[in-house]
Amino acid sequence: MEEVPLQDLSVHSNHVENMEDGVAPNNHSDQEDDLYDPFDIANTKNAPHDSLKRWRQASLVLNASRRFRYTLDLKKDEDMEQRRGMIRAHAQVLRAALLFRVAGQRAIVLGKSVTPSDPRGDYGIGLEQLCTMTRDHNVTVLEQHGGTQGLAEMLKTNIEIGIVDSEEDLSNRRDAFGSNTYPVKKGRSYWRFLWESWQDLTLIILIISAVASLALGMYTEGLKEGWIDGSSISFAVFLVIIVTATSDYRQSLQFQSLNEEKRNIKLEVIRGGRRDKISIYDVVVGDIVPLKIGDQVPADGVVVTSHSLSIDESSMTGESKIMRKDPNNPFLMAGCKVADGAGTMMVTGVGINTEWGLLMASISEDNGGETPLQVRLNGVATFVGIVGVSVATSVLVILLARFFTGHSKNQNGTPQFVRGQTSLADTLNDVIHIFSTCVTIVVVAVPEGLPLAVTLTLAYSMKKMMADKALVRRLSACETMGSATTICSDKTGTLTLNEMTVVEAYVGGKKLDNPEDGSRLHKVISSLLDEGIAQNTSGSVFPSKDGKGIEFSGSPTEKAILSWGAKLGMKFDSVKANSIAVHVSPFNSTKKCGGVAVRGRSDSQINIHWKGAAEIVLDSCTTYLNANGVSQSLDKEEAFFKEAIESMAARSLRCVAIAYRRCEADEVPTDEARLAQWSLPDNDLVLIGIVGIKDPCRPGVREAVRRCTEAGVKVRMVTGDNLQTARAIALECGILTSEKDANEDNIIEGKVFRDLSEKDRIEVAKRISVMGRSSPNDKLLLVQALRKQGDVVAVTGDGTNDAPALHEADIGLSMGIQGTEVAKESSDIIILDDDFTSVVKVVRWGRSVFANIQKFIQFQLTVNVAALVINVVCAISAGDVPLNTVQLLWVNLIMDTLGALALATEPPTEHLMHRKPVGRREPLVTNIMWRNLLVQALYQVIVLLVLNFNGKSLLKLENESTEMASMVTNTVVFNAFVLCQIFNEFNARKPEEMNVFKGVTKNNLFLGIIIGTFVLQVLIIELGGKFFKVVRIDWHYWLLCLGIAVVSWPLAILGKLIPVPKTPLGKVFMKPYRRLMASRDARKAE
Repeated sequence: MEEVPLQDLSVHSNHVENMEDGVAPNNHSDQEDDLYDPFDIANTKNAPHDSLKRWRQASLVLNASRRFRYTLDLKKDEDMEQRRGMIRAHAQVLRAALLFRVAGQRAIVLGKSVTPSDPRGDYGIGLEQLCTMTRDHNVTVLEQHGGTQGLAEMLKTNIEIGIVDSEEDLSNRRDAFGSNTYPVKKGRSYWRFLWESWQDLTLIILIISAVASLALGMYTEGLKEGWIDGSSISFAVFLVIIVTATSDYRQSLQFQSLNEEKRNIKLEVIRGGRRDKISIYDVVVGDIVPLKIGDQVPADGVVVTSHSLSIDESSMTGESKIMRKDPNNPFLMAGCKVADGAGTMMVTGVGINTEWGLLMASISEDNGGETPLQVRLNGVATFVGIVGVSVATSVLVILLARFFTGHSKNQNGTPQFVRGQTSLADTLNDVIHIFSTCVTIVVVAVPEGLPLAVTLTLAYSMKKMMADKALVRRLSACETMGSATTICSDKTGTLTLNEMTVVEAYVGGKKLDNPEDGSRLHKVISSLLDEGIAQNTSGSVFPSKDGKGIEFSGSPTEKAILSWGAKLGMKFDSVKANSIAVHVSPFNSTKKCGGVAVRGRSDSQINIHWKGAAEIVLDSCTTYLNANGVSQSLDKEEAFFKEAIESMAARSLRCVAIAYRRCEADEVPTDEARLAQWSLPDNDLVLIGIVGIKDPCRPGVREAVRRCTEAGVKVRMVTGDNLQTARAIALECGILTSEKDANEDNIIEGKVFRDLSEKDRIEVAKRISVMGRSSPNDKLLLVQALRKQGDVVAVTGDGTNDAPALHEADIGLSMGIQGTEVAKESSDIIILDDDFTSVVKVVRWGRSVFANIQKFIQFQLTVNVAALVINVVCAISAGDVPLNTVQLLWVNLIMDTLGALALATEPPTEHLMHRKPVGRREPLVTNIMWRNLLVQALYQVIVLLVLNFNGKSLLKLENESTEMASMVTNTVVFNAFVLCQIFNEFNARKPEEMNVFKGVTKNNLFLGIIIGTFVLQVLIIELGGKFFKVVRIDWHYWLLCLGIAVVSWPLAILGKLIPVPKTPLGKVFMKPYRRLMASRDARKAE
């Protein structure tokens, strides 16, 4: 962890003229955002290192290792990139060496026997030889083994149906070739957290003071009494360290489990002819893995089939060049991404036998980066800390001056120091006590735990969000979601169920009465339809596990069409066996369609099948097949088909057209290089049919959209479907509230938006509720336009091409079921169930993070203000402080760790969704909070100071000795002060509501901490004795203390009746300072 240099707790800040991303610039005006503030970073997502370094340098820090534990480790980040570069360089050296050998290798006769294999177990090739071939990308050795087919036989793999899906076979493969896991560096141990908790500068000073006090006490007072003061301070410090370390360790365990979830990728493999989803950790050598756009290559391997398959190897080679993969360049590296095309691979290396595995094993666990709220809280902690250090220094000077001038009195009324009479040992002991008290004031005053409270509430929120089907990948996204002003949502699978069924079909130039009855279709139409459905798909059909039926794999649209084809009588395996896919143009979201060139096995006839968005495919058609299977001109019937599309779209059906055209064999390139670059002809198509696919809206989505609208978050739908379908779904979901809203102002087509000027796009973006026929680039343009006008934008996406928009948005939300690995890696939060209602829950949790931190700030500042004022007033007037070192450490424990646990883990309430979004520049301490904390702090200060100065008479202690009266008074003051904090924690739960007890029974942790703190306080008073410098008090003093504390509840209600100004007090107080700074900068500029 990067250490921040401390120089006597001084604050370092360098004025920077050219501010980096996210930091407000200085324009020399009196606006609130014009004063340079290193802690003013609006967005830490992709923030430059320079701005992150500046706020660290400007922080007042007592324990750097703890304070910056959950921030981006800048040094480690740079080291990790260097290590990645070393492994990349290793890969490059291997590839460079191959270039020198390639000429000689080409001269080798392929039929010549190769170096004998080193079989491993029952397999025809050994681990070392397999790894060497894959690592060196040695095509010649692969060919000598008989190519991919020969290697598959050695590995006992069928390249069509995969490996045998049995536990015995899987176990044998793991024994022979290893598992697809790598050793993950262990997280910090509990002892490490204990050690880091020791690093607090003030705690170290207190330990030294305690040791000195122990030695001097035993020297002056003897062993029987002299050990108490030093030991009590030591015990209190150790208690603080243990509680702090335990809290931090529990947070660490939560982050470890979340990181494990992030790494556990799910993917499809073919085993026993079935496509099953498994964990990436369960992949074994010999597995056949289907690949499509956006997938991560799960292990090292070789290409089995390739259709325009292109791989982005930048994660391993450092080069952004996209590599085409085919039989001439078949080797795939784990960790790379599929950039285009589709295909299948056979796994040849797993785990630490891959470069990716070696890299991941060498990288420490990611602890995320800092969040904007964390940075701002460091600013608050620094400001409060400076005040606290100043107060502590003043108290130190005053107490030392009073001590050496003889104005400080013992509890029996005698002077503590008399020149020439008080021994050196006694003098040193008293000075150490004064110094320890002042250092403890610094401990209490510098809210070291304040920034860490963000981590605590984020860890709690992230764990709970997992239960709400949201996996947080980036810490900052959790809180940023609370500021979201708009959500740009996909339609399919997010607003809808993603359970698609063909409910309407137009085939043979007419509407089918029963879309699942294929008995009346002409033989020519059936044959072409079967071939088009079976071959032009990324899905598959296979027997169910029980053997009684069939199952389908692929995207929901693919599965719906395959299921429809099967109901019409399509024999998937038969079609696949009688024809060969020559070339594939995979579906992508830009062109909205996909095609395949198919050649029959018995003849050279080639059919090119296209399938995609109905109106786009229809525009490419010139003819259609009539009911007799005869091609007819489309001129007369085009209006009929367009009307059919509009009719289905108006009923929220997704319209998909299926078409084909014939192609002569000599038009198809014969060599593989030219074939890979060949573009399938998409003109003069013959329309076979159009289907309408129903995808119902998700239950509860309309209510979720309504809740977002009430919360000030505008929901916009961005979909690839046509405008009619988009409009119908938007009305059904409540994004458009009525037919009146479904006008040109609120609905736009992606192409129209794309063609606008930048200025017009920003203006139009404000009004848009629905964007249809959008491409991923249109989504990116919309995000950019919305951000430029000041919106905080959340975007959902599932495709590879959505990655730029997910990256550009303030919060990128990828889909856990349908989302590609590229989309997930570009996102901040993964919605595990693809459900829009889960997105709304994320908004609520994001707002909860900010609300909980504000509760904790209000509580902590109340304690800070009251403790500081009481100690300062008493030090100046009486030369002593009522709260001693051990008592202050106990107060610090209540205020810091226990307070954070109690308040930072409050579950979200529905009240949060009745507010407007939290502004990024909204002050952390609002006027309402200032009012609440000042009312409580003022009450505590007045009551406790009155008790402190008039305790002897008020508590009827006139008949007691001066020493006993003083002890009882101090005990009552300490007890009342602690109980006030316990009762005030209830007030902090609801800063704006009258009923502070609402929902308290639902937070068991809060109640547990309150009860535990109260019980410990009773034990301290009754049994603490000399350790805490308290005495047992009678029951009526307990009632008095409880009465003082209980008054804080009605007082809080009365305080909430006091009106507060709308302008934040911070702006009012800072304005003169800002003007002074602006005028100073203006003079410098002259």
